[in-house]
Amino acid sequence: MLDRNPQSSMADFYRALPLTYGTPTMSPHCADEVKYGVVERVVADFESMRREGASFAGQKIAALITVNGVRVVAEDGTWGLVRASSNKPELVVVVESPVSSERRREMFEAVDAVLRRSTEVGAYNQTF
Repeated sequence: MLDRNPQSSMADFYRALPLTYGTPTMSPHCADEVKYGVVERVVADFESMRREGASFAGQKIAALITVNGVRVVAEDGTWGLVRASSNKPELVVVVESPVSSERRREMFEAVDAVLRRSTEVGAYNQTF
């Protein structure tokens, strides 16, 4: 990129990046033998909400990406990801918003509420 834009510096490229509000990777405990089933149920819950046109985290679901878990995307671009960890007895949860830290929090709380429907989901290793 620098070669194609000799008038720009790395700092210029960095300043041009959009501001987003993200979480660290958060991992609630979930036993290896059930974690993939929990993720399947979470995917099914999101698919049902989208079909019904339900509000999720205060907005309609704009997209569901179901490759390796599920990424639920709201109309404003805020998203939440849930997948099974490939090497630990945990789920992986990440949330990001291009709008605000408040929208990030709303999405996390909505995703967590879906996760809490499964009693097999335990405490997070960290939160934001």
